[in-house]
Order: sequence, then structure tokens, then C-alpha cells
Amino acid sequence: MSFTHLSHRESEAIGIIREAVVESSNAVVLFSGGKDSTVLAHLTVKAFYPAKPPIPLLLVDSTWEFNDVIAFRDAFAAANEFELRTHVNEEGRREGLNPIDHGATYTTMMRTDALKQALDLGGYDVILGGARRDEEASRAKERIVSVRGKEHSWDPKNQRPELWSIYNFRRSPEQTLRVYPLSNWTEQDLWAYIFFNRIELCPLYFAAPRPVVEHNGNLIVVDQPEQAKRFQFGPIRTMGVRFRSLGCWPVTAAAKSSASDLGAVLQETFSARISERNGRVGDGSSLEAQKREGYF
Repeated sequence: MSFTHLSHRESEAIGIIREAVVESSNAVVLFSGGKDSTVLAHLTVKAFYPAKPPIPLLLVDSTWEFNDVIAFRDAFAAANEFELRTHVNEEGRREGLNPIDHGATYTTMMRTDALKQALDLGGYDVILGGARRDEEASRAKERIVSVRGKEHSWDPKNQRPELWSIYNFRRSPEQTLRVYPLSNWTEQDLWAYIFFNRIELCPLYFAAPRPVVEHNGNLIVVDQPEQAKRFQFGPIRTMGVRFRSLGCWPVTAAAKSSASDLGAVLQETFSARISERNGRVGDGSSLEAQKREGYF
């Protein structure tokens, strides 16, 4: 992988970000604290430097986020002078929903419905996200500029052609646009870009001794011990683990690893033979069905 290749990826993404902001009335960047959204936010800073980022970061809080993710989110936003906005589905919080006992209901209310609530409350017309086509099958169907209909619904068969990298930002009043500047990046591109630019990431991406339990064949880091008691996980042991993808902590599997720095993570990633989302236990059977209903 050459520096020229990464420069092309960077230039393409920055061009998309600038065009999206110019074409919008009220744009926002979705920020989860994961590696993809961190790179997207970094590129947004770069796209408008030396001015402050002209659009805010938005985090949809499921109430089951990793503590390290929340701490990283706050520090990143402050360091890069982003306005940070957060949203929680308060109805789901009152009902005490969690990703293990409530499964699809939890995902719908605390992820999909919460996102749609946040977008409606903010009145955003262009929403930038860090999804990449190589992550999983339904994301491979996305355009870079993806049209959403009423109530943020997505129809993969009703999307616009993007020949010669020409993007159509026109929309009717009931439509919004999801924009994915990293669509053409691979996981290897992302990590190489992080390495060459020394981008700081959430520490969960690097191996460290952490309290884990084995649950249904997966290694789950017990991030919030008091909340974990309801799940009766079993004995906790300390193990060197890291994550390739971040989600809600009770349903995001860690992997045994000793890769504690960027170089070691790159080496491990480039030799991997399984998907980075393999650890997303909460993806369930159909991420596409969730996306059709408005999930990112």
C-alpha cells in the first residue's frame, strides 16, 4: 500500500465532506468513538482547517456504551473544537432495556429509533457517517450519497447512479441524505491511514489486560460490573484482549491479542482472515432489515 494510494483516499473523502456541507442546510457527523467515525471526524477537521469544524458531532447513546468510548468521545470533541451533541431514547432507558435480554427490541429502540429521534430533533438534512462498503453485505449496497425517504427509510433498489464520482445531493422536502465519505476505503486503508497520520484512537483497539467472561463462545469484557450482575455471566478472569469493532459492551466480543501499539495492530489486521464485524454479536440475523427501518 503506497502513500499515493492513501493520499487519493484522503482527497476523495475530503472532497465529499466539503461538497456535502456546502449542499446542506444543517449537516451533522455521526460519531460513535470507533475507528471509522474517528477517521471521518479527523478528515472533517482537515477539510476545513484552520477554521473550526463547521458541523457538530452527534453520538446516539445506547446507555450500554463502553466507558472508554465515552471518555474518548469527550476528549476528542474538546481537542478538535467540535460541538458535541448526544441523544438517548428516554423511553427505552425508563424500560431498562439491555442488549442481552431484549435483543431486537433493544436494537430497534435504543439504536434505530434513538437515531431517528436525534435526527428529527436536530432537523438534519445531510448526515455524514463512517460506514465502509467492505464491512458487511448490506453496506456494500450503499451509495456514497444515500437517499432516505419518510421516517428515514432506506430502499436499496431506489438509489442514484454515481458515475465518474459525480454525486447528486438534490432531495425533496421529506427526504434526507446519508453520506459515506469512507465508502471506498478498506479496513487496511483505514489502519494504514491511522498509522501514517498518528491518529489517536479509543484505547479499546489496543491489547491490554481486561476483565473478561466467556459467554456463548465469545469473550466479553465486563465494562460495568454492577450492571453485568443481571446477566449471570459466570467467573471473570483477566486476559490480554482488544477489539476490531466497537458496539454495546455486553454483545461485542473481544479477541485475544498482544497487539498493544499501532504497528502490531496493523500486522495483526493485515493477516486477519475473518471480518472485523465478526465480534458484533448484536448484529443479529439481518442488519439490512434494521437499515431499511432507519438504522445507520
